[in-house]
Amino acid sequence: MRRDTPPGLLLIDSEPAQAGLISAIAQRAGWRVVRAPDVAAACKLVHSTATRLSAALIDLWSPEASATSAVAELKDAFPELPVIVVTAQDSVELAVRSVRAGACDVVIKPIAANRLLAALDNAISHPAATGELRPLAEKWAEAIDFHEIVGRAPAFRSAIDTAMRAAATPASILIEGESGVGKEVLAQAIHRASDRSSAPLVTVNCSAIPANLVESELFGHERGAFTGAFERRLGMFASADGGTIFLDEIGDLPADAQAKLLRVLQSGEIQPVGASAPRKVSVRVIAATNRKLSDDVARGRFREDLYYRLAVVPVTLPPLRDRVEDIRALANHLLVRISRQLDIAPLEIDDEALALLESFPWPGNVRQLHNVLFRAAIFCRRGRLSGADFPQVAHAQQPANDDLPIVGAPGTNRSWQTVALFGPDGHVRSIEAIEADLIRFAISHYRGRMTEVARRLRIGRSTLYRKLSELGIESQEIGAASEPPARPALKSAGASAPRP
Repeated sequence: MRRDTPPGLLLIDSEPAQAGLISAIAQRAGWRVVRAPDVAAACKLVHSTATRLSAALIDLWSPEASATSAVAELKDAFPELPVIVVTAQDSVELAVRSVRAGACDVVIKPIAANRLLAALDNAISHPAATGELRPLAEKWAEAIDFHEIVGRAPAFRSAIDTAMRAAATPASILIEGESGVGKEVLAQAIHRASDRSSAPLVTVNCSAIPANLVESELFGHERGAFTGAFERRLGMFASADGGTIFLDEIGDLPADAQAKLLRVLQSGEIQPVGASAPRKVSVRVIAATNRKLSDDVARGRFREDLYYRLAVVPVTLPPLRDRVEDIRALANHLLVRISRQLDIAPLEIDDEALALLESFPWPGNVRQLHNVLFRAAIFCRRGRLSGADFPQVAHAQQPANDDLPIVGAPGTNRSWQTVALFGPDGHVRSIEAIEADLIRFAISHYRGRMTEVARRLRIGRSTLYRKLSELGIESQEIGAASEPPARPALKSAGASAPRP
């Protein structure tokens, strides 16, 4: 779907070939790219053209401490702009210096398209003010085995036990759970416990691949297969031959790609774009989704035959708010790993801080807990974390007036002051209809500012645009959202609802 206001990317890179590659990847995904060789030139260009920017990406070619001064200079010039660092230096020390200078993420060369687009999407979906460090905190995390996974909550242990039993088999596994519950960690443990552990585990973020590149990314292409295919490319499945492929956010795979994936699972063959004949691959598939995939099947958004091929062994990981008893053990476990990643003395955490962490709902689940601890560890100077080291958690727990429930009663005039739960016939409306109205309300309330809409609805910006297309919300509705609506009416739906 075409973006009405394409996000702007400020690309600072003195190497033309590298800058051209990044520009091409971003532009295919709908970004508007402005290029400059250095920070000074970038500032001059932006101020002279009054360019609106959503994120900045800067190449740090040197591992020296002075290199990160460019990040600090950029943040001084544009304090609200999320900054992503690109570097060939796979160094925790450089990453930490970049974060302290103001970066929100670090991407290591060679650059993979899905990794770059995920970083860009995350930068505009989760502003730096939230205190998150996704996915920087996970970049150098070590893969762990089943016996290292922390958690004793019954539902969590049941899921882990199911995955352990399935790991030794060739069965496809579907892992369901909210974003951040540890689906990728579990996929790594399954791979390490399988007879394919010596072969590669290839991770694919299906939601981060532009729709027109999905087939090429997954199955590869031959030289000259399409415009821009200057060389032969191995796809993700070919790279995972003999090992495991982890298809994250499988529910975001386009319909035509679902059909091609089904053929691969049925035949064990892939056919690169432009190839004259298919080739055999031996790949174990682990898929993951942050929503109930069976619901997508029921709504016709996901192929039923593909669902049953993927969900030979279904595993559901519970959210962290449903396993509060695990937070203390998780925090201590993560701090040990973070200390090792940062090469610092082991950190402790006091009871006041643990009580604060246990009282937080953790909408981002274990990933968010990891990121919060990672940030606290970077700036800790005492070797012991207290409640004062988690200001973003304490601030987030303060109630906000914007979080009032939005409901409507039967017969209510469906302006954007309410979102009706019941239809004129007295029956509950479908989830899709309510979801469409809620998104329309949010677009109107935030005057078409799509980044803010995505943040308030707690979904990624790319997910929001996909939902607009699926729910049939027209671009004219977004453009017309210029006046703020009145405060949502609070009406009880249950008391006045007629019996069906």
